[in-house]
Amino acid sequence: MRNWLKLTVVAASIGIAACSSSPTGRNQLLLFSDQDMSSLGAQSFEQMKQKQKVNKDAKVNAYVQCVAKSVTQYVPAQPGFTNWEVVVFDSDQVNAFALPGGKIGVYTGLLNVAKNQDQLATVIGHEIAHVLADHSNERLSQTQLANTGLQITGVVLGSSEYAQYQSATMAALGLGIQYGVLLPYGRTQESEADVVGLELMAKAGFNPNESISLWKNMAAASGGNNPPELLSTHPSHSTRIKDLSATIKKLPNYGTQRPNCS
Repeated sequence: MRNWLKLTVVAASIGIAACSSSPTGRNQLLLFSDQDMSSLGAQSFEQMKQKQKVNKDAKVNAYVQCVAKSVTQYVPAQPGFTNWEVVVFDSDQVNAFALPGGKIGVYTGLLNVAKNQDQLATVIGHEIAHVLADHSNERLSQTQLANTGLQITGVVLGSSEYAQYQSATMAALGLGIQYGVLLPYGRTQESEADVVGLELMAKAGFNPNESISLWKNMAAASGGNNPPELLSTHPSHSTRIKDLSATIKKLPNYGTQRPNCS
């Protein structure tokens, strides 16, 4: 009877969590609290700052901070944290990320492909959108539900477990590629972050049309080595550009003063 009761409680909890929906109206399974996710994001970010070289160039940091601040000031207040922390990492990776708890990381390699403030805002807006849409929570919940053998609940709630499962946890947070685990966000989540992120950067006064130029730059930087879309968890560059073009046409005229980040 006791086991039956536990199963009933778990099933009821999952049913309630499944009622959650993303910013685009998609149903989501979210098993963890905002506080749990913020704690996990903060732990992961501290680990990254310890293990990766942090860029100290004042001009580079001022530029990235300017773009990030311009976007985040249009983000609604989030449960679990109050301020966004932005760190620039010295790396050739053409990448950036945002974690629950308001943590944003930008790799210097991205600045060679995102040629101006609008293109950088596209990437930062996209990464922030992953946080707003609870994509990390969604991935962790799916992993927990699939019973992969990883004690995700213990990782979130007990810091003593964190080191043992660090790579898997990073992967669930969408940081898998950096840590050698092929578990990045899925195609649906990436497409959703494109739409929500584009709205964010446009609301902040950045030019959304530059998102098209950004992904053309990304395609060129990849040297045509992208895997076929059906074999990739990310949308192809051509699909991404097509979807962004359609979204741009639907954006309202926000009339926001343009930022001046240089």
